[in-house]
Amino acid sequence: MQPGAARRRRLRSLFVSDLHLGSGGARASEFLEFLCQTDCATIYLVGDIFDIWHVGRVVWSPAHDAILADLAARAAKGTRVVYLPGNHDAAMRNFVGLGDRLLQGAFELHDSMTHVAADGRRYLVLHGDQCDSRFLKWHLLTRLGSRIEAALRRLDRALLRATGSPAEQGLLDLLRQGVNALVLIGNGFEQRLVRLARDSGHDGVICGHYHRAALRDHGRTAYANCGDWVDSLTALGETEDGSLQLLEWAAEAQVRAQAQECAA
Repeated sequence: MQPGAARRRRLRSLFVSDLHLGSGGARASEFLEFLCQTDCATIYLVGDIFDIWHVGRVVWSPAHDAILADLAARAAKGTRVVYLPGNHDAAMRNFVGLGDRLLQGAFELHDSMTHVAADGRRYLVLHGDQCDSRFLKWHLLTRLGSRIEAALRRLDRALLRATGSPAEQGLLDLLRQGVNALVLIGNGFEQRLVRLARDSGHDGVICGHYHRAALRDHGRTAYANCGDWVDSLTALGETEDGSLQLLEWAAEAQVRAQAQECAA
């Protein structure tokens, strides 16, 4: 990507989750492009940034290295980078409390924290697996879902190599969505997070975990989910006036492509 190839967005804070770097489903190149076109004072990495427990071989590329290098360079220039581990990178929680920073002093490390927006609203920020039901906290269903999803992605790649056509992806996407839906059945995830935020004196909660981007109110308490960078390619941004907005990179990429076609 050439610097300045697209207009840069300017935000007060950026919230991203579920990059799953190291897994076959990670969209590192797309996230790198998004990151390079975004300026902000604070970046929250809201869990499952690395996929430490994923099934299969580690998938790594220069784009993965470039993401870490970009974040470290921003931190060195004064950007606040906060890492909040999730269930796929839960091993990072072993280092919470042993020191305020990691990766050569570049990132802060917290299990959860309070973000104060420009308008004074206070948001509880955490990955969200802390509010899983007891069954899901055993990780039986989520690990099974990870294995099924990894198998579906391998099938997806095999079909693409065999046919040269992405026509089968619609069915595979539906199957993957069905796996995620099974994890959500009876979980009450969103309601528990909203209640946790409300009971702890916050105006809202910002999380990730279930790969479903959302921004809505439960009475006076806001629920905001970053989504993911495996399928939906979404993030949350805080503007200079304190407003939260959903950012959909796939939709923006389509607009850019259409603009380039019109220019040609």
